[in-house]
Parts: sequence; C-alpha cells; structure tokens
Amino acid sequence: MMKRFKLVFACMLFTFLSTAAIAAPTSREEANEATTKLTEAEANVLFERLEEIEEIDKSDMTFKEKRALRKEVKEIKRELKGNGLYISTGAAIIIILLLIILL
Repeated sequence: MMKRFKLVFACMLFTFLSTAAIAAPTSREEANEATTKLTEAEANVLFERLEEIEEIDKSDMTFKEKRALRKEVKEIKRELKGNGLYISTGAAIIIILLLIILL
C-alpha cells in the first residue's frame, strides 16, 4: 500500500511539475532564454518579422494574402515556442486515475 502511494505521489509530482515548467514565451527575453535551437539573432529576426506583420494594413489584402500571413505567423510562433511536452489537466487526472486503478 505504501509503495503504491509513493508511486502515485511521484507520478503526480512529475506530471504537475513538468506541465507547470513548460510555458509559451510571452516576451522577447523569455523567448530568447527558452529557445535552445535558435540563436539570439535568429529570434530577434523572427520577432521583427512578427512586428512587421502586425503593422501591415490588412484591409486592402485579399483572402489568400491574409491566409498566407496567418500561416506565417503560426509558423514563426511555433519556431519561437520550441519543443516541449504539453499535457492538459484532464489528461493528467485520467493518467493518475489509471495508475491508481491498474496498480
């Protein structure tokens, strides 16, 4: 019984710490610290491009041009975010319940 408690506690601790530690960068400095694959110069270029896109007047653009810009913004944000493991709270609860039931 005590082994099961320790195992469940360790799994819960690992799950909650890993989900809390991974967050999307909210500023240029946090993104530069979080990205290990991108150099600081590359990250700055990407942020500058995002700022350029925000400043563009989109009222005169066609639907296809707007879609292309949205895709570009998503791709840039994906690059800045980097790789990581994301798990929702509901999934964590289900995993913990399955561990309790199956052990």
